[in-house]
Amino acid sequence: MSALRAGLLGLGMMGRHHARVLRSLEGVELVAVADPGGDPHGVAGGLDVLPDAEKLITAGIDLCVVAVPTAFHEEVGLVLAAAGVHALVEKPLASTVEGAEKLAAAFEAQGLVGCVGHIERYNPALQNLRARLDHGELGEIYQVITRRQGPFPNRIADVGVIKDLATHDIDSTAWVTRGRYRSVSARTAHKSGRKYEDLVAVVGQLDDGTVVNHLVNWLSPMKERVTVVTGERGAFVADTIAADLTFHANGVRLLEWETMASFRGVTEGDMIRYAIPKPEPLRTELTAFRDAILRNRDGTGAAVGTDPDAGGGDVVGMREGLAIVEVAEAILRSAAQGRTVGLG
Repeated sequence: MSALRAGLLGLGMMGRHHARVLRSLEGVELVAVADPGGDPHGVAGGLDVLPDAEKLITAGIDLCVVAVPTAFHEEVGLVLAAAGVHALVEKPLASTVEGAEKLAAAFEAQGLVGCVGHIERYNPALQNLRARLDHGELGEIYQVITRRQGPFPNRIADVGVIKDLATHDIDSTAWVTRGRYRSVSARTAHKSGRKYEDLVAVVGQLDDGTVVNHLVNWLSPMKERVTVVTGERGAFVADTIAADLTFHANGVRLLEWETMASFRGVTEGDMIRYAIPKPEPLRTELTAFRDAILRNRDGTGAAVGTDPDAGGGDVVGMREGLAIVEVAEAILRSAAQGRTVGLG
């Protein structure tokens, strides 16, 4: 079978990495790139830099990676769906719930593979964590805490920290636990002089009662990407920068102090850092996108990625991306109104 003809829309910070991986991906040929702002990182190679999605489509592409600002996702995605082009849209899927719904419906109506670039799902530490939770290694899950902090990314101009960064943690938390958000309560801060929030603290609850906490900002001089899952047998700590996963076991120790003998607490036990394979998450993500398109072509699977319980090698479907935008907007409403917001 001939190689899939790929287009890339957006040649910024993420676009340059997509171009590198697409060029090295077996069964895929990067045939056209587009960015109305030109090619600041020099990734086009010998390809002409086209001005828009319409010109990409005329190049005869089978698939497109969309790495433009969030504000343009809905418009561009609808153009690609109408042309019958499979698409991977960088997260978040759209600026609004309504826009995300339109995109999901458009790709479903055309029978196309439409997916969202929630790349943290492909981080080796989180994939290994999810597998261990599925096998019951932690027992009952009590709490999930995420911390995503770092300096301001100059590439972001059209959304705040919730839709740009917290969507990573919303998605990865729901994915590793196989849960859905029941409610969120949030507070934000605006410190950089922009109209969008720079910091958010979220307390939420999943449908099974698991408590979640997300601390996200782009005001910190240090970079931190940590997920901690605490349960009845201990805690997993996933460092997604280093792609390391560590387990802190609950220890077993007899309490000799009679006054404390009735206290049902935990003690420090063994700590294990797992040796896990560490493939590049972006390559894993784009490989899954390619494979979903091939399954769609030969009819061996409904490869539109709508299954919220799909395995780590599958794509993140647009319906899943829509759910993440719904949670993000609930967080924004909670912060604006100073109250807990429930989700259906």
